[in-house]
Amino acid sequence: MRNTETLKKNYEFKQVLTKGKGYFGKYLNLYIKKENSNKNKIGIAVGKKVGKAVKRNKYKRWIGESYFHFEGNISARYQMVFVLKKNIELEQVNFWKLKDDMKNLLAKAGII
Repeated sequence: MRNTETLKKNYEFKQVLTKGKGYFGKYLNLYIKKENSNKNKIGIAVGKKVGKAVKRNKYKRWIGESYFHFEGNISARYQMVFVLKKNIELEQVNFWKLKDDMKNLLAKAGII
């Protein structure tokens, strides 16, 4: 069973982005804030400048799937927001590069 819920409300995203600590990778930015519950909460943000809805949803799926590969190794009680950078060449980004970047960010944050 997965111990992760999703952030859905705009104020939840804003709270993590403003009060959380930021870690910056090659393709992703990660913002983390401590949580009092026993579950992690994750949010994924991809800006409109990345492309149309089909392309944005593809990157959201890739980020979510990458996270769930590492979910078992992540300690609980965090709110996380992953933001895809917009100033990158998206033709060079693939699932494996996003997964490696996420692994580096989670290790840098000390939660994996």
